Amino acid sequence: MLSNPVYDPFLILTKVYSDGAHLKQAITDTYIEEQYRSRTVRIVYGVLENDVYFDFCIRHYAPKAPKLAVRTILKISLYMLLFMDKKRYMVTDCAVDLCKKLGKSGVSGFVNAFLRRFDKAAVDAALLKTADGEAIAVSYPTFAYQLLKKEYGDRAQAIATAKSAGVSVRFAHGEEEYQNKPHVKTPFEHNFIFENFVRDEGFDTGKYTFQSVGSIAICDCVAPCETLLDSCAAPGGKSVLLAKKCKNVTSFELHPHRVELIRQYKQRMGVENVTELQKDSSVFDEAYEEKFDAVLCDAPCSGYGTISENPDIKLFRKQEDIAALAKTQKEILSTVCRYVKKGGALYYSTCSIFERENDQTVAAFLKTHPDYEIAEISSPLAHEKKKFGLQFLPDTAYGAGFYVAKLVRKS
Repeated sequence: MLSNPVYDPFLILTKVYSDGAHLKQAITDTYIEEQYRSRTVRIVYGVLENDVYFDFCIRHYAPKAPKLAVRTILKISLYMLLFMDKKRYMVTDCAVDLCKKLGKSGVSGFVNAFLRRFDKAAVDAALLKTADGEAIAVSYPTFAYQLLKKEYGDRAQAIATAKSAGVSVRFAHGEEEYQNKPHVKTPFEHNFIFENFVRDEGFDTGKYTFQSVGSIAICDCVAPCETLLDSCAAPGGKSVLLAKKCKNVTSFELHPHRVELIRQYKQRMGVENVTELQKDSSVFDEAYEEKFDAVLCDAPCSGYGTISENPDIKLFRKQEDIAALAKTQKEILSTVCRYVKKGGALYYSTCSIFERENDQTVAAFLKTHPDYEIAEISSPLAHEKKKFGLQFLPDTAYGAGFYVAKLVRKS
């Protein structure tokens, strides 16, 4: 069983599909044959990236939907056929073998027949006849793709299919030791994107950390100050980076285990001017009223800008979530804005590509908070300038989508 290339991906994807586990956590929590780790990780990411399309493929040949375990086996098999150029007989044999070893011999004939009959050309021809075929073809939820089309027009496909440029690494020191690995330099100091980067002892000793380009770009927009609040701080990357240009950083985080992540992060990176606290940023605490020169509100959001790194978002985020999250964003902003000193700055950011969570949220805030006004910001990373903030998009920002706006409290 351990040599079957379908087996380890099946275990991981079952945790995602059946238990609602986040992909990265499911990978961490699953024993994987180490020699095949890269193959397994490629498969599980690939399946989730193409999940909507694979569902259509299965429906095309199986009008009666097979049970989850069988669908998962078929999706893994389809990825191996279409994206790894594996021989059809090999993929079919592995899928049938796994069915039998899982005690599902009764469906092995169906799986065998499906994979031997599958024809991508026939599926794609059928796709052209469907109303939402364009969204399915790029394997994007229909509601989200419609939003992309509305906001970005012909660019929607490029945004939806943008891939991560690689592993984003920010160095505290010693970066020259790693320059022999294939990489590109980003516009930000000590930040490189590597094709592949295997964690070594340098991570544990604080020589470097893994931090997204989006996270670093947001920090780059924050001006130096004496006191800063990072109001939604876990896992701590922004707090630690901002501690380099802000004298004292306070980090709020709602959940105790995530507060611990911030503590571990700052200790690993040797940072001493970050104070982490368990606090609900949507609930006002008068002890912090007008206490900070600046507040960063990296608000909870749909995360659609991070799909290249977290393809499972497409499974879990629903249309109604966007409105619910926008409400949460407004609540948090309306609370933490009271912690900013007069003349101080409030930075609002998300890892979303949708206006509802970005410029529209800022517009709603300004309407109810006349003591704030928009301030200009810029970034060396490719972006679109919106009415209030900067929108970064995955097809031009190394696969990352995010937003940031700066507001100043009137003196």
